[in-house]
Amino acid sequence: MIMEEMVEVKRSISSTPSMSLNDLFLKSPYVSRFMNTPMMKALENMHGYIEQVDLFTKLDPQDDWLPITESRKGNVYYAAFHVLSSGIGFQALVLPFAFISLGWIWGIICLCVVFLWQFYTLWLLIQLHESDSGVRHSRYLKLAMAAFGEKLGKLLALFPIMYLSGGTCVTLIMIGGSTMKILFHLICEDSCTLKPLTTIECYLVFTGSAILLAQLPNLDSIAWVSLTGAITAISYCCIIWILSIVQGKVSHINYESQYETNNIFSVWNSLGIIAFAFRGHNLVLEIQGTMHSEAREPSRLAMWKGVVYAYLVIALCLFPLAIGGYWSYGNLLPSNGGMLSALYKYHKHDTPNFIMIMTTFLVVVNSLSSFQIYAMPVFDNLESRYTSMKNKPCPRWLRIAFRVFFGCLALFISIALPFLPSLAGLFGGIALPITLAYPCFMWIVIKKPKKYSTDWYLNWMLGIVGMVLSVLVVIGAIWVIVELGIKIHFFHPE
Repeated sequence: MIMEEMVEVKRSISSTPSMSLNDLFLKSPYVSRFMNTPMMKALENMHGYIEQVDLFTKLDPQDDWLPITESRKGNVYYAAFHVLSSGIGFQALVLPFAFISLGWIWGIICLCVVFLWQFYTLWLLIQLHESDSGVRHSRYLKLAMAAFGEKLGKLLALFPIMYLSGGTCVTLIMIGGSTMKILFHLICEDSCTLKPLTTIECYLVFTGSAILLAQLPNLDSIAWVSLTGAITAISYCCIIWILSIVQGKVSHINYESQYETNNIFSVWNSLGIIAFAFRGHNLVLEIQGTMHSEAREPSRLAMWKGVVYAYLVIALCLFPLAIGGYWSYGNLLPSNGGMLSALYKYHKHDTPNFIMIMTTFLVVVNSLSSFQIYAMPVFDNLESRYTSMKNKPCPRWLRIAFRVFFGCLALFISIALPFLPSLAGLFGGIALPITLAYPCFMWIVIKKPKKYSTDWYLNWMLGIVGMVLSVLVVIGAIWVIVELGIKIHFFHPE
């Protein structure tokens, strides 16, 4: 890389930070004449520029071997594609549930507050990606360890990050496989002579497709996959909320809570639903790690621009989906599947079949695309362990084996533990600080804002409230499990 070559030049001409360029030349009349020439001044300017560049090129040598950072050809558009693919998806379909307990006014207020809150913490993470010492934190766990220390950082962040990556992939297999089964039924209907696939067979087909697509080498190379995921997510979100509003309210609808109006536990659970809708914070540093950075044009500028573009689109999808979905279905929204199940349940017979087929197909494609970006940190972690031990790149055959192994493991979990989505609120509450709290604390520790300044108060307040909200969401999720119950069964997905 050109930047690394410039660093080597700088190191070869400078043995100590305080050594000037003049000290490198022997004292002689000829050299003293050269010192005053325009060429020498140009060299001195170049020397200063190289020192600036050096701050942005102190990279871990292993980064060139790992799938997240081995290619740094990302740009604003690639960043926007990745953020869209990781930030919008199946979790948006259950947003109207939050309004059932919160009601119209508080539902909209909480949706706006959480959106702005997580948008701010995204900005914090992007600014923290490049440290003052020149180290780039291209993984969330690495940043947490740099801020809180190695042991505490792992303790706080490892499980939530692994859940948000591996757990999301397991959930995507369940959603993609079950939606694939619905797609088969919509295409064939009752006149089809083919034997329909079972749920496990649909899971197997989906996972096989995901593993094949996962053979793309690195995060930068799946930009077109993320673009596909973004387009499909935007498409089916818009189709569902527009079709729901056009069809009008379902009969016997009401907007009263299905729980007791004053039940605080259902409110906490609803706040968790809203917070979980804005996912992807565990991937923003990884996405930024695919971008080139230098002194005059640091990666944070392009990354922030891509995030702004992406979240403008996300807002235009999620807000109408939440508000329009609640207006159309109220408390009659199906508890399993959210808006997609509501569309299938209430409007299957008065909606053209090709629209139902197209919407279901888009959900399957989006699940396949989202699987790739959420699985990439797992692939990166597996290969990182190998490169740390062997001090060499992971061979191609082993990279393939790692990805096949993870796909099979996720498939096994999705079949063996089909009740896991019922526990998503519980695990999600534990992972909530990744989005709303940890970035604020990491900013305080690393950037050290002036004590009692606005910045200091704001981040302490948001960090503490985020941790409290995480505890409340966990309590609310436990209450929902106790109140409604869950069907615990093994190796029998419905």
